[in-house]
Amino acid sequence: MTTHQQDLLKKIGFNHVDNLESLSHEDALSLLALHALDVDNFDSHETLKPQAKGIVKKCGALPLALKAIGRLLRTKTEGEEWDDVLKSEIWDLENADAIVPALRLSYHDLSVDLKRLFAYCSLFPKDFMFDKEELILLWIAEGYLNESTADKSPERLGQEYFEKLLSRSFFQPAPDGESFFVMHDLMNDLAAFVAGEYFLRFENQTEMAMEALAKYRHMSFMRERYVGFQKFEAFQRARSLRTLLAVYVGVEQSWNTLYISNKILVDLLPQLPLLRVLSLRRFNISEVPDAICSLNHLRYLNLSRTNISKLPENVGNLYNLQTLIVFGCESLSTLPKSFLKLKKLRHFDIRDTPHLKKLPLGIGELKNLQTLPKVIVGGDGDFAITKLKGLENLRGELSIEGLQKVQIPMHAREANVSQKRLTKLKMKWGNDSQRGSLEKEVLAELKPHTDTLKHFEVEYYGGVEFPCWVGDPTFHQLVHVSLRGCRKCTSLPLLGRLPSLKELLIQGMDDVKVISLELSRSTDVTFPSLEILRFEDMSSWKAWSTNSEVMFPRLRELQIIKCPDLIDVSLEALPSLRVLRIEGCSESVLRSLVQAASSTTKLEIESILGLTDEVWRGVIVNFWAVEELCIRKCDEIRYLWESDAEASKVLERKRRMRITLVATSYHLLGCWL
Repeated sequence: MTTHQQDLLKKIGFNHVDNLESLSHEDALSLLALHALDVDNFDSHETLKPQAKGIVKKCGALPLALKAIGRLLRTKTEGEEWDDVLKSEIWDLENADAIVPALRLSYHDLSVDLKRLFAYCSLFPKDFMFDKEELILLWIAEGYLNESTADKSPERLGQEYFEKLLSRSFFQPAPDGESFFVMHDLMNDLAAFVAGEYFLRFENQTEMAMEALAKYRHMSFMRERYVGFQKFEAFQRARSLRTLLAVYVGVEQSWNTLYISNKILVDLLPQLPLLRVLSLRRFNISEVPDAICSLNHLRYLNLSRTNISKLPENVGNLYNLQTLIVFGCESLSTLPKSFLKLKKLRHFDIRDTPHLKKLPLGIGELKNLQTLPKVIVGGDGDFAITKLKGLENLRGELSIEGLQKVQIPMHAREANVSQKRLTKLKMKWGNDSQRGSLEKEVLAELKPHTDTLKHFEVEYYGGVEFPCWVGDPTFHQLVHVSLRGCRKCTSLPLLGRLPSLKELLIQGMDDVKVISLELSRSTDVTFPSLEILRFEDMSSWKAWSTNSEVMFPRLRELQIIKCPDLIDVSLEALPSLRVLRIEGCSESVLRSLVQAASSTTKLEIESILGLTDEVWRGVIVNFWAVEELCIRKCDEIRYLWESDAEASKVLERKRRMRITLVATSYHLLGCWL
């Protein structure tokens, strides 16, 4: 990742910064060839080489400019088209110092729709982390994505448009998250330059002309600790404003409380009757003023991570609302009856709302809903699982809670879960659910779409075994599986055949005693992609063995936590294992893993019963690759090494070794203290 501002890297956790020198002419040519032609040089495209040299010179060997021009030239294969780019008048326009001509040329080549979407991004400050899905919802709310275009949904069209901007280097992936993106500060300058007079990034401007206020259509402002009314009082005259966004740069700290004047909510917002987009994310708001419900042009309302406990009774007056985000509103407990009037609602984000235990009875009639991350199945008179059938457009994430209330398996089939393109699915029964055979039949009818599912969780399932679709290799995109609190299950599903599974958590399966053939009956490579495996709270688990010649070839982290009865562990070598954590188990688990886990570089042990000095010496000598050692509550060990000479011998073999001990284990270091 490159940036002119080192603050961005520091804010997202990158403290080591390399200062890059300018590219050489040959390297610049190679970079242009890579992005324009997918080759390392122009040897096989000699006719384009003169133009390429001229373009490199005009770009001043700036990598971002070369990437942007290269992506532009991907669609131009004739020498004359390259000549047009080289000889464009844009290279010689005024403000060439402020706006890199190559970037302006790349912008000029965009379609009208893409230009408008890019200009909208001028509302966001430099170093802002863009959430692709959220940005697309904003574009939709502004009316930039016409549903009739190419017979595609606005969401699908937005995805395609974003990918085009990404491919042209107007965005670049953030280094710490697959769904987040950043915009180079030079691209941000370009967005501000082309946005024109209708966009305002409000940054403590003290004097605003009356005529300027009247013309603004879109405005953003930085979230601060205190946002007072005086700063925004003049905006009561900005009656044409369509967008009011509170934005933030950097990593949000959950403990920071942000305040906004109630006069802004009560007095200012009603004076902005044309608002389409309103974001009050993360402000310390406990109540949504009724006045907001008079904004009947509103398409997008973001109240995420506020302290609201309910929505206004007349929220149904927002009949144009398409997106309502209450994600992380932990106090939210009820939804008003008028909610069912929101017939145009497409996205209702209610993730992380633990006190919301009941959905309006008619929510299944909101046919346009695509995002509804949680449904709560109730008894008579409450939301029935059959109502999912009417929500044909649901996609993305879905958690189905209260499945113990489903009395008839056929009702689960009527939900048509297999027809919904879900990427993340969680199924949750009650903690005391024990109707084994019925619950297996219900789960069998809830098989999701095989082509899209990436993340699957089950909690408190009361069946004795899982239906055969759980672990079916046709779920070829499934990367995460979590099975928690399935206390009546006596065996695990056949998960070893899942080709893309990377992370597996098994927790609280009290009736599982032996794990051998359960994970896979195949003699081929099992768990070919698994990287993280965690067992926790397995109170009756006694033995773990495998029958596959090649198992866990990519496993890099293994955790076995609070499995007190586990004694026999028979695993083949784990060549990729680097992290081993064992807690609340007997010493035999650690001894059993000595040979298989010898490549471990980080070893964490805690509360290991029976781990004496003699056992420890037999263990640690085999963990020859360990560089980081953490020991907690292993009080039967008196010392790490038998002598100072042995300790010195071990430490001389390693360039570094980090040892972490809790206070009660300091004695293990002996004279090293």
